[in-house]
Amino acid sequence: MTMLVRIWGCRGSLPVATNTSKLRVRLIAALQAARWKTLGSKEEIIRFMDAELDFSVTHSFGGNTACVEIESGGSDYVACDLGSGAREFGNRALAAANPGKSDTFHFFVSHLHWDHIMGFPFFAPAYVAGNRIRIYGCHPNLAEGFVRQQRAPHFPVQLSQMAADIQFVQLEAGVSAEIAGFSVTPKLQQHSGDSYGYRFEQSGKSIVYSTDSEHKLEQTEHTRAFVEFFRDADLVLFDAMYSLTDTISVKEDWGHSSNIVGVELCQMAGAKHLCLFHHEPIYEDEQLETLWRDSQRLEEITRSGQPLRISSAFDGMEILV
Repeated sequence: MTMLVRIWGCRGSLPVATNTSKLRVRLIAALQAARWKTLGSKEEIIRFMDAELDFSVTHSFGGNTACVEIESGGSDYVACDLGSGAREFGNRALAAANPGKSDTFHFFVSHLHWDHIMGFPFFAPAYVAGNRIRIYGCHPNLAEGFVRQQRAPHFPVQLSQMAADIQFVQLEAGVSAEIAGFSVTPKLQQHSGDSYGYRFEQSGKSIVYSTDSEHKLEQTEHTRAFVEFFRDADLVLFDAMYSLTDTISVKEDWGHSSNIVGVELCQMAGAKHLCLFHHEPIYEDEQLETLWRDSQRLEEITRSGQPLRISSAFDGMEILV
């Protein structure tokens, strides 16, 4: 049994966009590296790009805010959060839809901060009659958050005017629920207004989605609880928004974590794959690549058991679990 995790958005706080000057810098770097090469075919160019250019030259980590799809072979769609990445997710789902057939979407919302729900008004399947959308969360005002962001003067289409069958489903932290073929367990996290992580289990495999969560490792009970939440997970999507220095100084108690803490928690939990997530919007791709490579080196020098694979999320990324 395999699952496919698809990243539609991985930035934190607000969407970001590239610009012409940034693209020119990448093009110059690529052309300089290729100036003595003989690249006569598309295949040769691709091999050169993959083998000799930095990731941040050939790729972008993207600019959409949080939306992560989990595909397990079932007929329903399952995803976490409805940030701006939900627009592209919805367009892809709509393009794949069979004429005359309705679809069901299950969304698990970490919290109601705008960057995690702002994509829903632009989620095209919500405007298609017959589609079913179930939005799950632990906040008592879950529905209110979505209704308010589409109320005038903020948006021209109210949620009640969307054609799909939209329902909000209350979950309870620490209580597992069977949904769309998964056993889903929410967990309360440290974040302003509360945030909830989700552990998805199916056929002996597990994926943890844990963003907008602050961790202070000196808090023994808190650390122990999250080590158990991450225990033996095949994949942990982890809020690594800040540097360790920021999390213990100017941005302490801002509700986010660091790549360093992510490595430590996943090592203690025996997780197999850590994916750095919820990227700081002011970080350029070069900075995010450096953070990723530094995380890999940290894992190598502190490893005491099985290797921990470390990747860094980017828009369009696909991870087989």
